[in-house]
Amino acid sequence: MPVDPLASVIIPNWNGLKFLVPCLDSLGKQTVEPVEVIIVDNASTDGSQALIRDQYPEVSLIELPENRGFTGACNVGMEAAHAPIVILLNNDTEVEPDWIEQVLAAFDRHPEAGSIASKMLLYDQRDTLHNAGDFYRVNGEAGNRGVWQKDGPEFRQEQPVFSACGGSAAYRRAMLDEIDLLDDGFFFLMEDVDLGWRAQLAGWQCFYAPKAVVYHHLSATGGGKTASYYAGRNTLRVIAKNYPGPLLRKYLPQIMRLQIRQAVDAIRAWRGEAARARLRGMLAGLIALPGLLKQRRRIQSGRKASIEYIESILTPVEEQVS
Repeated sequence: MPVDPLASVIIPNWNGLKFLVPCLDSLGKQTVEPVEVIIVDNASTDGSQALIRDQYPEVSLIELPENRGFTGACNVGMEAAHAPIVILLNNDTEVEPDWIEQVLAAFDRHPEAGSIASKMLLYDQRDTLHNAGDFYRVNGEAGNRGVWQKDGPEFRQEQPVFSACGGSAAYRRAMLDEIDLLDDGFFFLMEDVDLGWRAQLAGWQCFYAPKAVVYHHLSATGGGKTASYYAGRNTLRVIAKNYPGPLLRKYLPQIMRLQIRQAVDAIRAWRGEAARARLRGMLAGLIALPGLLKQRRRIQSGRKASIEYIESILTPVEEQVS
């Protein structure tokens, strides 16, 4: 009789053929089992599907007829997963053999945690951080803790963080059943921060597990003008859906100052494609705001965490994040 998996790893893939072998080989060396690996392919044209079928028959492959973005692919995978712990993993990563073991141990230590953030190091500079969990500033700016910094003592402590980077985010199925999956309207970028917001509002915490180590080819399968557009749009989407009213009123001047500064910077760099994309994204975000009111009302009406707690997990603008 088949044994239920301890964890389900969901890998969205779009033309990531050159990254898949080290990623899947490292998952095959995990110190705990059974682990379910699901790849959701976004209509790749580089032969990814054939590689997976021929060389990794133990991997569940779901082939989408079109590119549904990071959010769409991850949601399909999470809906198909069978384990109580669901982990999102970028295709351009390699993980340590005890990665899943360390993630599961962190969940055991923290029953209040709905998500666990791994330590993500640069693939080619393995002493340098990409992410040690996410922070969220009061002005609506989200970011990676420790990005570009050398891995040091301050990043070897397990601690609560705002949210987990979607490139290696682990979630309790029980939490997802309560707050829902990724918002497919994001398509790409900031969807993990949005889920982190919904989790915190519902009373689920996120912890950074420094012994759960992932190596990442930073921006290997995304970036440029695409990332700029979705950053501009989705930053506003996150605020509109999740920022509680009392805090939104308190910090709206700081939020507006950041948006104005970013718009001015983009106008000054108008000749660059990324700058123009950022402005298009910001405009699209503003246009979409009225349509988000229904989601906002549902999320805010279900808030369990106090305003004082939510404010305590936001980072002041002037504070340096390490």
